[in-house]
Amino acid sequence: MKIDTIALHAGYQPGNGQPHVLPIYQSTTYDYDSSEHIGKLFDLSVDGHMYSRISNPTVACVEEKIAALEGGVGALCTSSGQMACMIALLNILSAGDHFISASAIYGGTINLFAVTLKRLGIECSFVDENASDEEVEALFRPNTKAVFGETLANPALAVFDIERFARLAHRHGVPLIVDNTFATPVLCRPFDFGADIVVHSTTKYMDGHAVQVGGAVVDSGNFPWDNGNFPGLTEADESYHGVRYVHDFGKKAYIVKARVQLMRDFGAYPHALSAFLLNLGLETLPLRMERHCKNALEAAKFLESHEKVEFVNYPGLEKDRYHALQQKYLPNGCAGVVSFSLRGGRERAVRFIDSLQLASNVVHVADIRTLVLHPASSTHRQLTDEQLAGAGITPGLIRLSVGCEDLSDILADLEQALAKA
Repeated sequence: MKIDTIALHAGYQPGNGQPHVLPIYQSTTYDYDSSEHIGKLFDLSVDGHMYSRISNPTVACVEEKIAALEGGVGALCTSSGQMACMIALLNILSAGDHFISASAIYGGTINLFAVTLKRLGIECSFVDENASDEEVEALFRPNTKAVFGETLANPALAVFDIERFARLAHRHGVPLIVDNTFATPVLCRPFDFGADIVVHSTTKYMDGHAVQVGGAVVDSGNFPWDNGNFPGLTEADESYHGVRYVHDFGKKAYIVKARVQLMRDFGAYPHALSAFLLNLGLETLPLRMERHCKNALEAAKFLESHEKVEFVNYPGLEKDRYHALQQKYLPNGCAGVVSFSLRGGRERAVRFIDSLQLASNVVHVADIRTLVLHPASSTHRQLTDEQLAGAGITPGLIRLSVGCEDLSDILADLEQALAKA
């Protein structure tokens, strides 16, 4: 099936006489006929829902849809995108381990990697996504367990060379994890270019309406976890009477472990209503992404030509430094986020933002409505000057999340705000 059809039909297929629309199973627990059956659930020897801390029928349908959209063998929904990143890494890293991440990523993820995971004994080395192979290779250590990057960096709009970093990661026997939030599987499927795990903040384009907070981890099923580097997936899990994930679950080993071990212990699972709302967003995702891309490209062209604009970051522009990578990884468009800087720096940027009438100044991005934000004083406020530079954020940088309104109204709002800036 084509991705437009997958978005509508994957995950939930009603049977004869069943509801046409995905039902909301608002229940914490589930009835079974025997204690023996419940025991088998806890032994992981049969499929089924036991408690909504780790699975729920409504959420499961959405997980199946997201896995189908990305082309994976399974998915795990989480309570936020941050938790998706955390579970994706903690599923294969422990205290004393190390991983490598591109430096141009979301500020909250930088905090997670550089501060929180460091407190847990896990070290991250950040690298410029444009670094040479030799520079990246030099960062690998005997205890390196993963490489991480964002398809489209938030908010620098750097395009991550998935194929190159997958090759480097696999050369050292570790997986490539890609945050595909901005691109969505409509515009790029990282598994097609060698990525092994994909994470999402489903709060963004997948939802599209700012009505639920969530995340997702998707497993390609392609990485050889039995290569000797990941004993947690090959050796017996004492908490499940000796289950060995690779041996017992094959290609789904990683995603099963993430659910039954980490989600069991963290409990960061979305509730059924959130999954229902997310599913509604997913059904229109391909339609919305087409409009976002069209509007954003025209907005970027308008900004690029304006005398008050210092620079524009949007890979869809022919002069953008990432345009060649955009053509390779995102040929059908590069989403709706444009970042740009005004001449005159921070003060002019703030005047511009405060003068906008249609666009909303909110701590959010990738909504159906046009949004604007000043990253240096909000989402990336906690970063050091060095981290800001690495993430591609200047004091005057503005993040514009172009919505699905009529293009003429968006451009008119930008024009009148620029006149006042």
